[in-house]
Amino acid sequence: MNNFYPVYTLKNECHDCYKCIRECYVKAIKIQDNSASVINDRCIACGHCVMVCPSGAKRVRNDIENVKKLFFRNKKVYVSLAPSWVGVFNVSKKKMITALKRLGFEGVSETALGAQEVSIECAKILNNSSDGIFISSACPVIVDYIRLYKPDFVKNIVPVVSPALTHAGLLKKTYGEDISVVFIGPCIAKKKESDSHQNLIDVSLTFEELNFWLKEEFISFNEIEEDSNAHFVPEQAYEGALYPIEGGMLETIRKVGVNEKEVSLLSISSVKNFDKALDGLVEAKLSGKIFVEALGCEGGCVNGPCLSSTKGIIAMGADVLTTTSYRDTVPKNPQIVVSEDYKPNPVIKRKYDIDEVTKALKRISKHTLEDELNCSGCGYSTCRDFVSALIAGDAEVSMCVSYMRKIAVRKAAAMIRCMPAAVVMVDNDLNIIESNDAFLRMFCADMYDVFSANEGGLTGAAIDRIVPFGEIFKAALKSGEDIHKEHYPIKDKLYDISAFTVEAKEIAGAVIMDVTKSETDREKIARKAREVIAKNIATVQEIACLLGEHMVDTEVLLDSIAKDYENNTDGDK
Repeated sequence: MNNFYPVYTLKNECHDCYKCIRECYVKAIKIQDNSASVINDRCIACGHCVMVCPSGAKRVRNDIENVKKLFFRNKKVYVSLAPSWVGVFNVSKKKMITALKRLGFEGVSETALGAQEVSIECAKILNNSSDGIFISSACPVIVDYIRLYKPDFVKNIVPVVSPALTHAGLLKKTYGEDISVVFIGPCIAKKKESDSHQNLIDVSLTFEELNFWLKEEFISFNEIEEDSNAHFVPEQAYEGALYPIEGGMLETIRKVGVNEKEVSLLSISSVKNFDKALDGLVEAKLSGKIFVEALGCEGGCVNGPCLSSTKGIIAMGADVLTTTSYRDTVPKNPQIVVSEDYKPNPVIKRKYDIDEVTKALKRISKHTLEDELNCSGCGYSTCRDFVSALIAGDAEVSMCVSYMRKIAVRKAAAMIRCMPAAVVMVDNDLNIIESNDAFLRMFCADMYDVFSANEGGLTGAAIDRIVPFGEIFKAALKSGEDIHKEHYPIKDKLYDISAFTVEAKEIAGAVIMDVTKSETDREKIARKAREVIAKNIATVQEIACLLGEHMVDTEVLLDSIAKDYENNTDGDK
């Protein structure tokens, strides 16, 4: 047996959608650090969370290695094969037996044998009891649900263990107490049941695990040749094979023989329906005997969480019915009875006083009854159920969708409100959804007092009637791309406009800055710079001219001196 619960969460795969909480009938899910985990001592192992988890974060404990360990101990290991296998694998009995024996099992037996023994004992109890309500113990999900959440009805559970445990007892009686038994079926709760009954079932596997194991060992049903000597041990099962379909147990009890004038036989499937059936039920007001075949999965075990099949309930049920054989005569006494005195283990739900609840409601901005939307977005039916989980530490404030939306809107509004730039958002009809005070001052200065006094501000107004650049929003909505306009002129001002899409083709926004002053200042600086440059150029030019004149005068003077010097030299000669 592994040391962790049969159902667990891969935290890295959990995307805080809260669907598991929403779908869990007993709310045995805890949210911590934005990740859902199973509350083991409240869970009934129905496996519904595994079936509905959209990201596959809810997983079932894999026990294949634990079965292999039994082989390594050189023990004879027998399979207790649930009757719903016929609707999952679509192979002959001989091929299924051959495949399982290739994996290393000593023998393969049908859980339906145990079901037959349970039916015989239940019929005896019904025939020999006084009036009252009797609830079948066949489904471990229902048994745990009663023990944990309906403890007043524990006394009504038939004091016989499930068909799987009874079958394990039968195998040990037949082949010796030192053998090991491995149950294989569609049920996760069987893992929990075997964990608590290690003296009978060593390990429970699901059909999904069996499929995986066969592939791992490269065992293909298509390639298996039927062994003519392959057969179920110690014998073939008969009407017990009806147990996985709704009403199947009742049919086997009828085969044994009960006086239906004295005993009313009812079948209820799904925890939700079973819970509703118990509501308002007071045993003292009922007359006669009522036997309830209660199944945790809607439609029965043929709709179990780990079937490894895409077939529907009708197709699965048809496969079971067409392959079931019936005995002409059913024994009146069972070969074996494994009794159990079921004990209540109620989940104690603390009731919080109004002050605690009110304080917790305020944490998620629920100040009035109108604030309590009861939207179930958090996974709980009502806001008060949610805050009870919040107080208990099973939930987090961030689970409240409406509260988180309010926080997000407030943050966004605060950021927009405090921005010095003008901000406006419009819908695909170019009507204003949101605008800040800077936008109002920038483009509606003359009507500022009127619009600012209005709670909605400019909400609903056509953007084209406020600013002359509505085409920028149209282009952004159409293209889905950001658009930037620099120095966009409007009257005597210049604006930098950055338009963007919030939601493609639905919402666009813009951040607008008045750059008139900065551009004017820039022009003044540029003009001054140009004036200085012009003066400098003029000065340089003047200097250049003066230098030019001086150069000419110097050249003339030097030329004159040279000529004079030359003339004087000739006279001396």
